[in-house]
Amino acid sequence: MVERKMKIDFAPVNVPLQRRLQTAAVAQWVFCFLGLAPTCILLFFYLLFTRFWLISVLYAVWWYYDYDTPARGGRRAPFLCGLKLWKHMRDYFPIKLVKTADLDPRHNYILGFHPHGVLVAGAFTNFCTYATGFPQLFPGITSYMLMLPLWFRAPFFRDYIMCAGLIPSDKESATYPLRMRRGGSAVVIAVGGAPEALDAHPGTFNVLLANKKGFIKMAIENGAHLVPVFSFGENEVFDQVENPRGTWLRWVQEKLQSIMGISLPLFHARGIFQYSFGLMPYRRPIHTVVGRPIKVEKKRKPTAEELDALHQLYMDELSNLFDEHKGKYGIDKDVHLNFV
Repeated sequence: MVERKMKIDFAPVNVPLQRRLQTAAVAQWVFCFLGLAPTCILLFFYLLFTRFWLISVLYAVWWYYDYDTPARGGRRAPFLCGLKLWKHMRDYFPIKLVKTADLDPRHNYILGFHPHGVLVAGAFTNFCTYATGFPQLFPGITSYMLMLPLWFRAPFFRDYIMCAGLIPSDKESATYPLRMRRGGSAVVIAVGGAPEALDAHPGTFNVLLANKKGFIKMAIENGAHLVPVFSFGENEVFDQVENPRGTWLRWVQEKLQSIMGISLPLFHARGIFQYSFGLMPYRRPIHTVVGRPIKVEKKRKPTAEELDALHQLYMDELSNLFDEHKGKYGIDKDVHLNFV
């Protein structure tokens, strides 16, 4: 029997500096996404048992004083959002933000981001940094991206993610920017959430939306206009171990997701110094297309019929957005979104 060996495709030595900077920028982002929170938690407790214990104690006092800040719009740091680091990350894929209509800063908005992908690279780069020109494309609009509340319980890490405009995804926190009467707030929701990450396979267009009506109700209750957003290429930057519904792997993943609140897709792509395996995403383009706003009338207690009607209208607009632009990004005309 012939033993098959895996061939490792190493990166060339003479890679241009610009590409090395791009790789470094994405490497730090992947680490922040996967490992920074547990690192910060370990650091907080480790310092308590060293001569630097006062750092953790003082931070704990600050944390107590600052505990409600994430629920009150967070604490964005424009300097951090505008770092050149994020432009290197943008150019790695590359990522582009595509505008199809103006957003009137006199109104508030809920941007439904689809699909979630594995690590929501498009959503982070477009709405948490200034690398793709969000402030210039949509003047007067401030974006707030939702993230699972548990990440805001990690010391030090909570302050870092707030600097990027991230806020908790619980109802109270998510609606805070939408209650601003002056307008100009855009809450970005990856509607499919963690469960949709398990369907993030290249070449698939499954959108977990058929029974997702919470964000529709939030829009009506706050009079926030709905904006469908589709990120072409979001599912292409990572491979994932096959996990069809009904398999033991999918059952385990869904069980862990229901317990912990986060999904655990078994993803892989390339490495830093080689192209054969690793947790670095592939260099594949992502085009995030922001659709036309759907006007929503404010009503404190919408009926089930009103929710269903607006939900259907949103799905129709998202489908139209996909069909209108798919040809530009190499998707066959016979391919359509599959609402799950």
